[in-house]
Amino acid sequence: MLFDAYTLAGIPLKNRIVMSPMTRSRAAIGDVATDLMATYYAQRASAGLIISEGTQISRQGQGYAWTPGIYTDAQVAGWTKVTEAVHAAGGKMFAQLWHVGRISHTSIQLNNDPPVAPSAILAEGVKVFADLEGLGATSGAGEMIQHSMPRELTIPAIHQVIKDYAQAAKNAVTAGFDGVELHGANGYLIEQFTDSQTNLRQDAYGGTLEKRLRFMREVVTAVADAIGKEKVGIRQAPLTTLMGAKDDHPEITYIAAAKILNDLDIAYIHIAEADWEDAPVMPVAFKEQYRDTFSNTLIYSGKYTAERAEEAISRKWADLIGFGRPFIANPDLPYRLQHQLPLNEPDRTKFFGGTGKGYTDYPTYNELQHELI
Repeated sequence: MLFDAYTLAGIPLKNRIVMSPMTRSRAAIGDVATDLMATYYAQRASAGLIISEGTQISRQGQGYAWTPGIYTDAQVAGWTKVTEAVHAAGGKMFAQLWHVGRISHTSIQLNNDPPVAPSAILAEGVKVFADLEGLGATSGAGEMIQHSMPRELTIPAIHQVIKDYAQAAKNAVTAGFDGVELHGANGYLIEQFTDSQTNLRQDAYGGTLEKRLRFMREVVTAVADAIGKEKVGIRQAPLTTLMGAKDDHPEITYIAAAKILNDLDIAYIHIAEADWEDAPVMPVAFKEQYRDTFSNTLIYSGKYTAERAEEAISRKWADLIGFGRPFIANPDLPYRLQHQLPLNEPDRTKFFGGTGKGYTDYPTYNELQHELI
């Protein structure tokens, strides 16, 4: 079933394999997507759906060096080259819209401002990738540093962020993306509002579960109004604790969120079960609750194998399965999975920043066999 065609809110996909979003930090000056990025994504267009790396909706939304944005004309033009390359290779692609919230550093923010968050809480030990020397992406010389103490968003500032999401979604459609995924996982801004331990507000955007979910609901509503609900998905990470985001009652919180998203009738929810080595076991009952609550497409990502993917689809927990790091070193991953072929191992030292080495130079299985002859 993993290799069967699937229709996602009217969009035909050639298989049920999703290339999950992965930050690679190779944008050019001005945080513009490059020709090299277009090559990288087009190489992987055999996935049923590609979800782009996190793409900041504003300068305020940026948390890491050399990540692409989608809020300037130059950034839209850069992404247009990427989507055109992916579509020419027969692929479909959504943009992941990203606001990191507190997970940023003053050196990355405009005028060295502190980053923003629902509440002014520092996540001790949580680091961001910064270019303190200003050497650029091709140098690969960034470093991981503790994120800066955030300032609490005012309600007018929250309303502006919501407008930024809607405009970024319009920009993504202008750039040729087939839709957008809101990054509501991994401890970034939407999740910071959602989780009880990162949102200590006592106003319209915090204090009760309904109020903590208000920001998510208003962002999703604004984006759906801007580009159409059938072009909107969201990523969630109910049980991971990446970037210090934790909720006291995640099953209650995230099923409540799923009910809101079901009522809004968006295209999909993308559930991240694991990120890096953070891999909690998501109980079967929790997955079944998601399935019972959300009527549209469910995507699961997190250290899946072809066998685990088949189980998730056959048991109806998932409709699509996301693969992340295996796609880094295997541009032809769907072919390798379908034919049970060995996988290339990625060079972890080239994950963030640099040139095409460890990025666009991984051979397909057929190319590798040709080289061995």
